Amino acid sequence: MQTDKIKGLLNICRKANYLIIGGEKLEKYNKKFYLVLYDSSCGKNTLKLIEKLKNQSCQIVEVEALGDLVSIKNCKICAIKNKQLSENIQKLCEEKE
Repeated sequence: MQTDKIKGLLNICRKANYLIIGGEKLEKYNKKFYLVLYDSSCGKNTLKLIEKLKNQSCQIVEVEALGDLVSIKNCKICAIKNKQLSENIQKLCEEKE
């Protein structure tokens, strides 16, 4: 996984207001988003939310240290509402496998 590139793309998403940060905001968000990133150390409530989101037409990717990637301490889940940036981030995340 190319951490620096992912961090840069997530920073672009955040500055352009394409990033939905946090489980509560994500539950209330009723428009389309393309990619959900969640931390591998997330809690039960976040995992329940991820199960709900699996029914929607979005990709869900587990990452290590999501808080460091988005530069927000203790961030456990976020979603991206830009299709092109979502595809790029997903490709970079899958490169580790």
